[in-house]
Amino acid sequence: MEAQIKQEGQYQYVEQGEGPVLLLLHGLFGALSNFETVFQYFSENYKVVIPLLPIYQLPLNNCGVEQLAEFTQAFMQYKSFGKATLIGNSLGGHIALLNAIHHPQTVESLVLTGSSGLFENALGDTYPRRHDYEYVKKKTAETFFDPSLADKALVDEVFDAVNDREKALRIIKLARSAIRQNVGEHLPNIKIPTLLVWGNNDVITPPFVGTDFHEALPQSELHFIDQCGHVPMMEHPQKFNVLLHAFLKKIENS
Repeated sequence: MEAQIKQEGQYQYVEQGEGPVLLLLHGLFGALSNFETVFQYFSENYKVVIPLLPIYQLPLNNCGVEQLAEFTQAFMQYKSFGKATLIGNSLGGHIALLNAIHHPQTVESLVLTGSSGLFENALGDTYPRRHDYEYVKKKTAETFFDPSLADKALVDEVFDAVNDREKALRIIKLARSAIRQNVGEHLPNIKIPTLLVWGNNDVITPPFVGTDFHEALPQSELHFIDQCGHVPMMEHPQKFNVLLHAFLKKIENS
């Protein structure tokens, strides 16, 4: 991503544009670049912000999705955003949901894509074969419908993370925390507009998970994208942007 990363105290983030705030939240193995096309497209009319989540910086004895949600809320307060649309992929969606549950006054609307919080087939909450490069490559490729998108740089990054003891412990703790923090009972109480974008070929949070979210969230709409895995905004960025654009305009005109 070409945007310069800003460092302010404990926060690292990229920010571009002016207008209503779109806060983009990446997943467990995600990065700022996962949302690059969203960032560039929407910064013409919105203030688009991507915080770098402190996945590998959380204390080992206090490392969970709840802590990432509180970090996000603290960042929003630090930036004086008031309300924002939270757009989260995978674990980032889970973080967005927890903010909508515990701090609804700060969430204008939700956009969830491949979100955890109900069910997920993770890369694993243990890594018995973490030294096996081909295994990690295969599991990383399962993120996409088109396995070629799991290029060597991405696989190397995941492989290095799961083979770093400190990082691996945090990944395991976060994965287990995401499983424990099932938000199903709270979903009927989230009464804000919610866009659900799901890959029809997502094997991590399969299509039925999107359907379950849609049935539980009172003001949600659900869209599936064919030949698409767990990260629609990366695999089909134009389709994702069209759906998001229509959703935001609908909210603004309501």
